[in-house]
Amino acid sequence: MSVTLLGPQRRPTVDQVVRAVDPDVPLATVTAGWQEREPDDAELDALLGGRSINLGLYARLLDIQDRDRELAIAELDHRTLLDELRQLHLVQLESALGALHALAQRSGERPQAIEDALADAEAVVRLIDERHIERVHAANEDFAHTYSLEERPAVVEHRGDVLGILEQAGGLVIAGGHVGVLLRALHFFRVAALVPPMVIAWSAGAMALTEKVVLFHDRTPQGPTPAEIFDRGMGVIRGVVVLPDARRRLIVDDPIRMSALARRFAPAECVILDPGVRLDLPPAGGLPPGARVIDPEGRIVALEAA
Repeated sequence: MSVTLLGPQRRPTVDQVVRAVDPDVPLATVTAGWQEREPDDAELDALLGGRSINLGLYARLLDIQDRDRELAIAELDHRTLLDELRQLHLVQLESALGALHALAQRSGERPQAIEDALADAEAVVRLIDERHIERVHAANEDFAHTYSLEERPAVVEHRGDVLGILEQAGGLVIAGGHVGVLLRALHFFRVAALVPPMVIAWSAGAMALTEKVVLFHDRTPQGPTPAEIFDRGMGVIRGVVVLPDARRRLIVDDPIRMSALARRFAPAECVILDPGVRLDLPPAGGLPPGARVIDPEGRIVALEAA
């Protein structure tokens, strides 16, 4: 599979990626993260050479809700449960990350003792992360089983349509937008089950390709917020945490915060996807030389060739 990750497309570069692709190859697109603006993809279609087919995942979700009111009501309750799990996760993270940051700032004559305590604190944070994502996954599985999604006519119809488009597509292009809505749509319609041989994604779309989707923002009006694992991603790419627009959203000159972020998700690499970035991932996995990542000391560095 060919996978290309791009930085935010405020100044589009996706057209440069598809120039080498056979112009007769149809490209399935996902703009569900745009929500109500999902159909406003004329500019994207032009950049892709006029051969895109929008999967229309957001519109399909709305149609299912209109046709299956029982499922719509149940899903609203399910969203409330997921939001409660997220809030509880943030409460746990607040104290655990506070301890981690306090230890990272300590110095003394016995650095090994500090490093051991720091490793213990990191283990606690990782445990909180793993238990949260397990609970989210279990809740999603329970919802799918309880409401027999495999048997509901509207769901079966739309899943079949999406599968048919993906079977004919030579590539999949996933745009950004609201990462929660995008991820929900991708999971609901099981897009990961039939990914075409070429994938191009940026911003939230790039995040969705990973094993674990991490939300982050140090520059909110309320001040820095803890990075949080939101949900499992599609798992198309592994060993990577994608950080779109990182220089604008992270306090990159705070080595303690940056180091904590990198060490928390290690051995996965925290990859910087700023505007203009293009990463063509190696077929064997991993990242290409030159990819910019956060190292354990909290610095943004370029990977060297192995």
